[in-house]
Amino acid sequence: MVPSPQRQLSTSLIAAALVCCAAAGSWRSTWCPCRCISVKPGDVKPKTVPCRYLGQPSPFTHPHLIKHGEVTPGITQTEYELRRHKLASLIEAQSEKMGPSASSINHVAIVLSHPTSYMTNDIPYPFHQNQDFLYLSGFLEPDSALVLHGRGRPDQAILFVPRRDAGRELWDGPRSGRDGAAALTGIERVHNTEELCLILKSLKGTQLWYDTPQPAHPRLHQNHMLPVLEAGPTPHSLRPLVQSLRALKSSAEVSLMQEAGRITAQAFRRTMALTQGDVDEAVLFAKFDFENRIHGANFLAYPPVVAGGNRANTLHYINNNQIIKDGEMVLLDGGCEYFGYVSDITRTWPVNGRFSPAQADLYQAVLEVQLSCLSLCSPGISLDHIYSTMLALLGRQLKRLGILKAGTSDADVLKAARRYCPHHVGHYLGMDVHDTPELSRSQPLQPGMVITIEPGIYIGEDNDQAPEQFRGLGIRIEDDIVIQDTGGPLILSSGAPKTIADIEKACAMR
Repeated sequence: MVPSPQRQLSTSLIAAALVCCAAAGSWRSTWCPCRCISVKPGDVKPKTVPCRYLGQPSPFTHPHLIKHGEVTPGITQTEYELRRHKLASLIEAQSEKMGPSASSINHVAIVLSHPTSYMTNDIPYPFHQNQDFLYLSGFLEPDSALVLHGRGRPDQAILFVPRRDAGRELWDGPRSGRDGAAALTGIERVHNTEELCLILKSLKGTQLWYDTPQPAHPRLHQNHMLPVLEAGPTPHSLRPLVQSLRALKSSAEVSLMQEAGRITAQAFRRTMALTQGDVDEAVLFAKFDFENRIHGANFLAYPPVVAGGNRANTLHYINNNQIIKDGEMVLLDGGCEYFGYVSDITRTWPVNGRFSPAQADLYQAVLEVQLSCLSLCSPGISLDHIYSTMLALLGRQLKRLGILKAGTSDADVLKAARRYCPHHVGHYLGMDVHDTPELSRSQPLQPGMVITIEPGIYIGEDNDQAPEQFRGLGIRIEDDIVIQDTGGPLILSSGAPKTIADIEKACAMR
């Protein structure tokens, strides 16, 4: 999905947290950063999950996906506990910078779930959990909260979940309840959500870590958090710390993202095989959605862009309701969510299955830029550096194609490159499409980070400065990348046809 050209929300806090995490070693170990504390696999004693339906998949209902001791497919209770310990370590490190008094008092971190949202009276939208809450607990039910507390180091967890209610469960489906939530997540102390305010008030003399702007759950914020906030000091923001942890993926997270990438790549192949001249964008949307879901995706990660012809020059076009004429290209930007982790891939191809000379020239230009940018994806390089390189490479291609005059100055070439590609080269990817927005794209990339690389060239049909054969073409190529220590980047979307030959071959598989 196209990123904005400038999204710099970084703080020194998140930069320091990333440095701290990196210095402590890879996420692939079980060693906590910042402090000599480890969580060993044997430390968590998985409880027997109740033999009934809970509010989310469990080893009882989904033994083909979730093993005993796992909360999410492949992600164990131990890994979730490790995440909470790492967050506690980051808070501890920050409190030590605040002075001796701050490091000796109670610290309380609060993360709220999302509520159920409604499209109209009594008709809910499909529920989507707050990613920070999900990252720290693995719990998928609305109207919940996670509290971490402790003196100097908030490493004791309390989970608050909706009370079991036969009347509501008749309409909304099963709830895990206290026993189910404890057994599923491995968090021993579980209360009903209505006890949240009472428990928080009992934690006297505390420094709060909580995000007040745009609270994840407005009702829980109003009923439970405001009384606590009004009685105490201004809380410190928790979001930058959590996002610094989310930015570095574990091997289990990468495995889930690999599966999301595999599913979406297959959906692209099969959607290409369906295309033909005079096809409705809605048909391609439906095919793409179907292929993702039938092969295991929970749902699409975002409303896809299915833009035929000149509509590809509208970067976030999602109407997807026009006829794509024979001889036109379609730009499809789509991805799926697979157990909390997403893919985000873009491919552009001619709906009749054969590139015209002009289409092939412009497509090959974008592809060469994309391949060059992919080769830069290594530790120590920033997304902003790759973006600057992309602009320079696009400028050369624009001159080669005759879109810019040969004598255009370097400064004007860069301006034109920004005009013909008005978005950034990529963004972070993970539990969300535009993941970890607090993290600056000027930060050096680290092993375990996942990013997108998505250069494009967009030439509107009314652009009388460009050669006529290129007008109305909009081309973007996007892949999902894992930064690795050695061996170059791991491309999660490699199964989606990308070369001209592979695309034409996929389109011919009708």
